[in-house]
Amino acid sequence: MEILLQFLFLVVGFVMLVKGADWFVDGAAGIADRFGIPQLVIGLTIVAMGTSAPEAAVSITAALKGNAAITVGNVVGSNILNILIILGVTSVIVTVAVAKSTIRYEIPYMLFITILLMIFGYTGGNISLIEGVCLWIAFIGYLTYLFFMAKNNKEEAGEETRKRPAWLLTVLVVVGLVLIVWGSDVTVDAAKAIANAAGLSERFIGLTIVALVTSLPELFTSVSAAIKGKADIAIGNIVGSNVFNILFVVGTTALITPVVFLPGFIIDTLIAAAAGVLLWLCVFKDGKLKSTGGVVMLLGYAAYFVYLMM
Repeated sequence: MEILLQFLFLVVGFVMLVKGADWFVDGAAGIADRFGIPQLVIGLTIVAMGTSAPEAAVSITAALKGNAAITVGNVVGSNILNILIILGVTSVIVTVAVAKSTIRYEIPYMLFITILLMIFGYTGGNISLIEGVCLWIAFIGYLTYLFFMAKNNKEEAGEETRKRPAWLLTVLVVVGLVLIVWGSDVTVDAAKAIANAAGLSERFIGLTIVALVTSLPELFTSVSAAIKGKADIAIGNIVGSNVFNILFVVGTTALITPVVFLPGFIIDTLIAAAAGVLLWLCVFKDGKLKSTGGVVMLLGYAAYFVYLMM
């Protein structure tokens, strides 16, 4: 009976995520259009940070409870899923256009900080306070870059957006984000209860189930954005989320307590970096992530999952 109840909560969480993502994308895209902010910037900031809220909540709460070991598994697992599963699924559904700045700057920066995270963890066995400060400095630098990007790339608002009042767009963003975070929380609790009942290990749960469920907002938001023709939001959401996960989530957690970096996470972090390289290779030539690249990404995650099962 308890398992059936958890499955019911799982379904309710999914429904909240789907509707929340739909409203959130509509509101965020509308705000970007109305105020002349490039959709890519909205995707890399508001949408990325909003959909990464579950990872931040899980990791920071775990640190406050003295269980910071979950942080790296959650973040690295989510970053792998974001690229291989979410962009894989999205590009199989619809071809995703990628901005030149994303190919030249944002994806390489994501790769850089992924390797930096691995170096920090490998050299000390944990992410220390000083390293947390370094991650936060890199985060501030990233936000500064986005600020100048938005300032130098103003766009004219579309006619349809002008008809929608700013307060309505804001309400859509806020209500959508609440549903995303709340739905994710409900889904996480249900998924963890089901996984524990099945006798799965904590590392497996952290790198797969918890990572998958906390990445659901990115999945629903990216697919919804791509289908609505807001490709910049779709790709910006994933790249921005991955950057946010490492710099803000791990950085903030390290400011609270040293973040344990288990030896096994070296391989997982390398796979996260390899996923980023694969993404870059898929879009480098013509600036589009097509279904072929999406299939390769999905097969890549299948291979990673088999590795985790061994």
